Amino acid sequence: MGSEKIVLIGGPSTGKSSIIESLTHCKYQCMPEISREVTRRAKEDGIEQLFLTDPLKFSELLLKGRINQFKAASTLSSKYVFIDRGIPDVTAYMDYFGQEYPESFSEANKKYIYDKIFILPIWDEIYTTDGERFEGIDLAKGLQKSLRKTYESLGYNLIEVPKTDINRRIDFILAHL
Repeated sequence: MGSEKIVLIGGPSTGKSSIIESLTHCKYQCMPEISREVTRRAKEDGIEQLFLTDPLKFSELLLKGRINQFKAASTLSSKYVFIDRGIPDVTAYMDYFGQEYPESFSEANKKYIYDKIFILPIWDEIYTTDGERFEGIDLAKGLQKSLRKTYESLGYNLIEVPKTDINRRIDFILAHL
């Protein structure tokens, strides 16, 4: 059976990675976002922005990595494992950008089921971009809507995390487990 799989979703720069890092420091089992790793590996192979040059390949690598995270979480003995983004994020992004993908992507959304989904709202005051985060705030808001639509269409009840300091956000999440 493994650990309960708790996923943090939300548009770019909503605080997911910061919460995952803090939970890790508090000795919770966590799995980081993998898109930065995929992007860095592509850059090492000479592809500056894989998500722009070959979006299907980029999404295939994300899907494979997130499925591997799901399977790894199933082998853990800790009560909970917190995951930065889930499998359905892949199709939510692709749908938003109007990209086609094989049926196997949709099948993965239905095959691998998470226990709880927390959604972090777009928060203008903490929004930033960097070398691996290309999305502007308006694009981030559109992606947020697509994430919500995708997860809700799969039957998930999304628990919205309030906009407050990180310790209160973590307390909120832990109180809802």
